[in-house]
Amino acid sequence: MKYLGRLLGRVFVFAVALLLIYQAWLFGHVVWWIWFDPQTTAFMDARLEVLRKKNPRAQLQHEWVPYDKVSVHLKQALIAAEDAKFLDHDGFDWEAIQQAAEKNLRRGRVVAGGSTISQQLAKNLFLSSERSPWRKLQEAAITVMIESVMSKRRILEIYVNVIEWGEGVFGAEAAARHYYGATARWLSPWQAAQLAAMVPRPRFYDRVRYTPLLDQRSATILDHMYHVQVP
Repeated sequence: MKYLGRLLGRVFVFAVALLLIYQAWLFGHVVWWIWFDPQTTAFMDARLEVLRKKNPRAQLQHEWVPYDKVSVHLKQALIAAEDAKFLDHDGFDWEAIQQAAEKNLRRGRVVAGGSTISQQLAKNLFLSSERSPWRKLQEAAITVMIESVMSKRRILEIYVNVIEWGEGVFGAEAAARHYYGATARWLSPWQAAQLAAMVPRPRFYDRVRYTPLLDQRSATILDHMYHVQVP
């Protein structure tokens, strides 16, 4: 019995050590990306794997562009649509999380998330799309890492360059070219509002380019985005 207890203790210590090493590995990447641009993410790699099951030669549409070459309209639209308190919070919008939980409880299923831009970035950079308590805990830990070392400007710069905007389409530059034949720098306010409205369901809106709901949501974002400050 004593031997079993000692063994379990060693296993526990070993597991904790592995967890700490993994967290240090994650934090190292976050620090690295303060200065260097991530060329891919866990979510991009997962989507490419899915696409290559259908077409072994499939490639993602993705081109990194610096912060100053992304339209201010798109930055405003994304903050208005996804995270109105982006400049004020420390990674978590507790009011939005509470509202999302109440809405999910009323519906009896998950219909809202309340995730901030920082949380979405944490998920896209490192994690899968599965829903589990462990993934949410890890997402929270990475969000704290990101917010503790990155400026809001850098967070938004990475976010606009790595989020999904269609079937194999990632980042603002690829999205602007894919939908409008333009560059991210010259997106109009309406185009920016439309792209922001697509974020929750990018693959669907890649197939179905117009719906009344998309038009309505784009108009709402357009109304709110001019009141948004960007980093």
